[in-house]
Amino acid sequence: MDDAPYFGSINTLRTKSGLLPCFLQTIGDTRVRKEICILPAHEAAKGYISLTFEDLPVATLKLNCDGEILQANRAARGLINVDTLEGTGIRDLFEGLGRPLEDWLKEVSEGRSDTSTEFLRLKTESLEAFLQVTLGQMTDSDGGALYAVLNDATELKTLEAQFVQSQKMQAIGQLAGGVAHDFNNLLTAITGHCDLLLLRHDKGDEAFADLTQISQNANRAASLVGQLLAFSRKQTLQPEVSHLEQTLADLTHLLNRLVGDNYRLDVVNGDGLNAIRVDRQQFEQVIMNLVVNARDAMEGGGVITIETENLNLDSALVRDRATVPVGEYVSVEVRDTGVGIPEHKLQQVFEPFYTSKPVGEGTGLGLSTVYGIVKQSGGFIFVDSVVGEGTTFRLLFPAVSPEVQLTTEDATELPLALSPAVAGTVLLVEDEAPVRAFAARALRIKGLTVLEAGAATEALKILEDKELRIDLIVTDVIMPGLDGPSWVKKARAERPDTPVIFVSGYADGKFSEDRLSIENSTFLPKPFSLAQLTATVDKQLNRVVEGLV
Repeated sequence: MDDAPYFGSINTLRTKSGLLPCFLQTIGDTRVRKEICILPAHEAAKGYISLTFEDLPVATLKLNCDGEILQANRAARGLINVDTLEGTGIRDLFEGLGRPLEDWLKEVSEGRSDTSTEFLRLKTESLEAFLQVTLGQMTDSDGGALYAVLNDATELKTLEAQFVQSQKMQAIGQLAGGVAHDFNNLLTAITGHCDLLLLRHDKGDEAFADLTQISQNANRAASLVGQLLAFSRKQTLQPEVSHLEQTLADLTHLLNRLVGDNYRLDVVNGDGLNAIRVDRQQFEQVIMNLVVNARDAMEGGGVITIETENLNLDSALVRDRATVPVGEYVSVEVRDTGVGIPEHKLQQVFEPFYTSKPVGEGTGLGLSTVYGIVKQSGGFIFVDSVVGEGTTFRLLFPAVSPEVQLTTEDATELPLALSPAVAGTVLLVEDEAPVRAFAARALRIKGLTVLEAGAATEALKILEDKELRIDLIVTDVIMPGLDGPSWVKKARAERPDTPVIFVSGYADGKFSEDRLSIENSTFLPKPFSLAQLTATVDKQLNRVVEGLV
C-alpha cells in the first residue's frame, strides 16, 4: 500500500498484477479485535474510483449523518429481507439494546470514534432477529458519509439469552437446594420429636389428635421441600432399570382417578420398548404432574395422550437450551388438546413459581419439579404448543443396554430378616443438635447403645479405641469439615465391615458417586420419621446378623 490506509475510503494496494484500487473497512469492536475487509473497487464512468457496492459479499449500508439510508447493497437487503431500504431511517429499522441510536450516530459522524459496534434488534413482526452493526466514516464522491456493516447476530444473542437463563435457573436451584436442606433438618426434628410424643399417648387422648395434626402438616411441608429439591436437582435418586410399559400400566388407574370422568386418557406404547434407568417413584411424579397440567389446560374435558417409543439419534439433536448426544433413547410424550401456551411463554413454564393458574390454585413448582427430576435423571425435556390446539411435553431418557436389562432381571434380592429390636452399638454423627437428639432417643428406645458425635473429627476420635465395637454408623452427609463419605472412608480403613447409613436433607451427584463406592451403605433422606429410622437401622443390623454383608 502506497500510504497509510484510510478505512472507509478507496486505497491503492500494490499487488503482483500492479496497483489495485480497494475499499477498506473494519468489522468488530476495535478494543477487542479488528477484522479488515479488502474489497475491490473499479474505475467508474465519471472518472473517479468507486466501490462495486451492489456486489459486495458483506451486507453494507451507506447513511448520511442523520441516519437516513442512502444506499443498501444486495447482501443488506437480503439479510433484512426487504426489497428496498433507500430513504428509510435507521431508527425505523432497528432499536438499540443499550444506548440511544442518536448518541451512537453522533459519536461516529463527529469523528470521536473511527468505528463503533452495537448490537441492534431488527424491528420485525415475523421473527426476532439481531444484528451486529459496525458504523464508521467513509469518503466517497459525495463527500462525508457513514457506512454500516451488518452481521447476523441472532444465533449469538439467542445463545447469550440461553446462557443467562441457564445461569438464572442454576442460581435459583442452588438457593432452593440450600433452603430445602435447612428446612429438612428442621422438619426432621419436628416430626421426630412429634413421633416420640405420640409414643406416650393413647389414641383416645386429646393430645394424640393434636400431635397427629402436627405430624401430618409436617409431612405436607416435607412434600413441598421435596419439590424444591427436585427443581434444584439436589435430591438423592435411587435409579433402577424400569420398563415403561409396566410402570405406566401400574400408574394408569391412579391417573384415571386424577383426570376425572370428563377426560379420556390414552396410553400408547411403542413396540419393543427399551428399558431406562430412573428412580421409579420420581418418574411417576413426573408423569402425574404432566397429566395434571394437561387436565387443567382443558376446561370442560378433552383427551390426554401418553405415547412412548424408541428413538435412535444418528446425529445430535440441538434445540432450545439442550444438545442431545447421538445414541438410543426412549421418548415419552404427554399431549393434551387444551388452550395451548403462547410462544413467548414457552420457556418460562419451567421456571419456579411461574404459573398460569389463578391465584391460590397453583404453586408454580409442578413443571420446575418435572424439569429438575428429568435433568437429574440424565434425560431431556422439550415443550411444543399451539395456542388453541394443545401442548406436547416430550421427555427423552437414555436407553439401557440389553446386557444391563438382562443382568437386572436375573438378579434376585437377598432376603432380610427384620426383628422388632436388635442389640448393638451405633455411632451417630450429626452436626444439627435437634436432629441428633431425636435420633439418639429413638435408637435408645429400640434398645441400642448410642455414641454421639457432632462432627467427623469427634467420630474419628471415638473410633481410635480399637477395642470399641461399633455395629453401625449413622452419619449426616453435609457437615462442617469432612463430609460423611470422606470420614467414613477413613474409618473403613480400620473397620472395613461396619455398615453405614447416610442421612441428608439433600445430596449432589458427587455424593451419589461416593456412596456407590462405599460397600454396605444405604441412604435415608431427611426428613425421616421414627419408624423410618428404626426400620432402616434394623435392616442394616439384620444384614450383619444374617451374614449377608
